[in-house]
Amino acid sequence: MIPRMDGSTVLQTAAECERFLRSAADRSWAETPIPGMDWTAAQAVAHVSDCLLWYAADLAAGKQELSTTEIHVRPESKPDDLITTMTTYATILARVIDATAPGTRGWHPWGLADASGFAAMACDEMLVHTADVGSGVGQGFLPAEKLAAATVRRLFPWAPADTDPWETLLWANGRADLPGQERQVGWRWHCAPLTEWKGTNPRRRVTH
Repeated sequence: MIPRMDGSTVLQTAAECERFLRSAADRSWAETPIPGMDWTAAQAVAHVSDCLLWYAADLAAGKQELSTTEIHVRPESKPDDLITTMTTYATILARVIDATAPGTRGWHPWGLADASGFAAMACDEMLVHTADVGSGVGQGFLPAEKLAAATVRRLFPWAPADTDPWETLLWANGRADLPGQERQVGWRWHCAPLTEWKGTNPRRRVTH
């Protein structure tokens, strides 16, 4: 059974990520590179906030792509301000999700997502990029198992179900290896309703 993904899940995830990020807010995030990425810690958190607000707008706008607006959180902002922006935008998204009528779909380049899809994408962005910040500042991030499990099951239904949910979510996002599984390069998620999943991993295979 797939765990329910809704506004409360988004808020729980935001709260967990906020607690961890506040513990590292005394660092200079703008000068903290993330290993294996071209982003700094500040850019990663700003990106998360961008996504959260876009998701709220896209779900509210419906199936047509809303391309009239530029959303860009300033990564040069102070870490505490970036965290507050993330939690604020998570609250906005949660309220839009919970006010959305059943069956409503919103635009996303990887599929027309329903409310649960937007909730799961938001959780994925917050969880994985908080872990990215953790790798940059040298602090391990371990979220609640139920949040990782709900996110991976909703967005990556092809992922193994008998492995640690957090390790599996990191694997699905191309961040880690998982024993017995191929490293995920060119990964993508399934944000449309799960009834529309075709039973395969839709990742783009990269050849050299």
